[in-house]
Amino acid sequence: MIEMFMVAALITVIIGFGAMIRLILGPTNPDRVVAVDTINTLTVAVLILLSVLYEQFIFIDVAIVYALLSFVSTLYIAKHIGGEL
Repeated sequence: MIEMFMVAALITVIIGFGAMIRLILGPTNPDRVVAVDTINTLTVAVLILLSVLYEQFIFIDVAIVYALLSFVSTLYIAKHIGGEL
């Protein structure tokens, strides 16, 4: 059972590297914003998987706060790109 959560966390990190490549090579700014949002979502997923793996439920609280900050930062960047700031 533990190996399953570790494999899921590793696969999620590998997918995150794919999003990192899109972040670096993205041709437009909206592509980069979507890549950052994807990386943030995958980070929350890894935190929850590690919380279950290590039975440390404080990681879930950290994941919730990180998701909230990620959402607010994504909104701010979207407004900046849209020219509303």
